[in-house]
Amino acid sequence: MRDSRDTLSFLQMLPNMVTILGMCSGLTAIRFIMVGRFDIAVLDGLDGLLARRLGSESSIGAELDSLSDFLNFGVAPGLLVFQFAMVGTYSSNWMFVLVYAVCACLRLARFNVNRDAPKPEGEKPHFIGVPAPGGALLALFPVFLTYQGWADFRDWPTFCGIYLATVGLMMASRVPTISSKAVRVPRDKSIFVLILVAVVIGLLVTRFWLLMVIVAGVYTALTLFAVFNYLRGKRI
Repeated sequence: MRDSRDTLSFLQMLPNMVTILGMCSGLTAIRFIMVGRFDIAVLDGLDGLLARRLGSESSIGAELDSLSDFLNFGVAPGLLVFQFAMVGTYSSNWMFVLVYAVCACLRLARFNVNRDAPKPEGEKPHFIGVPAPGGALLALFPVFLTYQGWADFRDWPTFCGIYLATVGLMMASRVPTISSKAVRVPRDKSIFVLILVAVVIGLLVTRFWLLMVIVAGVYTALTLFAVFNYLRGKRI
C-alpha cells in the first residue's frame, strides 16, 4: 500500500491548480491583446488576480505564484497599455513597457527574498513599494477611464508611457504602502462593509468600467497619500 506521505489530496493540489489557472488567464489576456480585444483582456487579467488569492504554502506553489504574478501583473498590463495607447507611435515608447516589466520583476524578487523575514513586533502591516497586483491596477487606470468614456488616453500615448514607467518605479520603490492586513473594521460598523459588498456586486454586473475607475481611483489616492507621508519622513 502506498504511504499517505507520498500522495496528495485534491484539496492540497487545489491552490497550485488555481495558480496555473491564473497563469492561463494571463496568457489568454495576451492573446486578446494581440487581436485588439482589450476589454476581454482586462477581464482575463482580473481572473488571474482572483485566482491568485488562494495562494499556496508549498515551495513549488510559492514559485508558481511568483511566475504567475510576473506574467499577469508585469507582462500583460504593460503589453495591454502599449497596444491600447502607444502602438504605431514613436518606437521609443516601448522603453516605458520595459521599465514597467523590469520593475515588476524586481518587486517580486524582493518580495520572494523577504518572504520569510521576521516582521518587527508591533509594526503596522504594510508593503514596501506598490505590490504587483496594485501596480497592474494603477497601470490600467487610463484604460478604465477610456472605456468609461471620461477621457480617451489613446490620444496621449507619450503620457501613457511615462505614467506606465512611473507606476513601475513605484513598485520597485521603498515607499511603504497600505496592506489589506492593516485594515480593521469595528464590529459595530461591519454591517456597512456588507452593504458595500452588495453595491460592488451591483456595479460589477451593471457598470463594470465605473467600478474599476472607482477602485483604481481610491487606490491611486491611497498610494499618493503614502508617497506624501514617505516624503515627510513618516511611516504608514
